[in-house]
Amino acid sequence: MTGTSETRRADGRDRDAEGRARNARPRDGLGRPLPYGEAGVERAPEGVVRRPGETVTEAQTLLDAGRPFHAHEVFEDAWKSGPADERGLWRGLAQLAVGLTHAARGNTTGGARLLRRGAGTVEEWTSATGRSRPYDLDLAEITRWAGGLAAVVERDGGRVDAAEASPRLRGRTA
Repeated sequence: MTGTSETRRADGRDRDAEGRARNARPRDGLGRPLPYGEAGVERAPEGVVRRPGETVTEAQTLLDAGRPFHAHEVFEDAWKSGPADERGLWRGLAQLAVGLTHAARGNTTGGARLLRRGAGTVEEWTSATGRSRPYDLDLAEITRWAGGLAAVVERDGGRVDAAEASPRLRGRTA
């Protein structure tokens, strides 16, 4: 149970330290559960409150490593703990990371759908706030990336390499 404070109870149910249900199975780099006892990748801890810049940096590191599922968890933390007026931004970025996860797993329909949904959420947030580069994020480039990858996934089918297909959150020069 690498990287978590979860335990497996005698009744076979996984629980966190507060007794809430949590899946403690190890996960692979794309977030798929592995059998108990197998070595998985380090999981991103849940419920961490980070500064926005730290969120972007950590998510980019995970994306570059081909771990978009784990990047989605980092964005989800920002979505849940950040200011209400930024929830759309972080939710959209989380959707994009999940879309990349599905595309890397070979789920072309779900991958393309979530990439487009995430891009739409980010575009809607940008339009509503007038902010196109919050925390140095290049939102125009990110939404172009998502549309392009969705088209490739639908056209070519199959799996994409998550690390190679990952976006540059702060733009091509970052």
